[in-house]
Amino acid sequence: MSMTTISRRGLLGAFAATMVTAAPTMSSAFGFLKGAGDIRRIRMYNGRTGESLDTVYWIEGEYIPDALKEITYFARDWRTNQLKTIDARTIDIAAAAHNLMDINEPYMLLSGYRSPKTNAMLRSRSKGVAKNSLHMQGQATDLRLKSRSVNQMYRAAAACHAGGVGKYSRSNFVHMDCGPVRHWGA
Repeated sequence: MSMTTISRRGLLGAFAATMVTAAPTMSSAFGFLKGAGDIRRIRMYNGRTGESLDTVYWIEGEYIPDALKEITYFARDWRTNQLKTIDARTIDIAAAAHNLMDINEPYMLLSGYRSPKTNAMLRSRSKGVAKNSLHMQGQATDLRLKSRSVNQMYRAAAACHAGGVGKYSRSNFVHMDCGPVRHWGA
């Protein structure tokens, strides 16, 4: 009897790529992901584009390149439609914080990659936007949840001790990045 062999990685890689419904290592965050088994998953939606993402992006110690490409597309600068590779370490921090909060609700992505043009426009409107924002490097996300407060999200991300975590209570979101460990906000 002859049977075609499909590797687990190949099967899960194909599965992860089909889970995206969007249009056409570093840190102790990894420790919080260990309880997730052999996979890492991220769930998000973007209210501006109407797109959703639910993908396994890491299996058995390796990132899945096609899933990371889907994340990069999903987190593009929606104002200019420009892309920059999203640093997987930032996704690891968001996934670890999500696991710590023990929820199924997807994050709402407010901002992923920002082109220099978009960052300059936002900076002209708000003093809270950094001139050399890690968003322009594809190393930061601004996220919101309906079922968790900004304080709960902030505490979960800060517990990862893995990058920058900013609390923006008035705007109801948390900034997570893979830069140096630091915390800010009110």
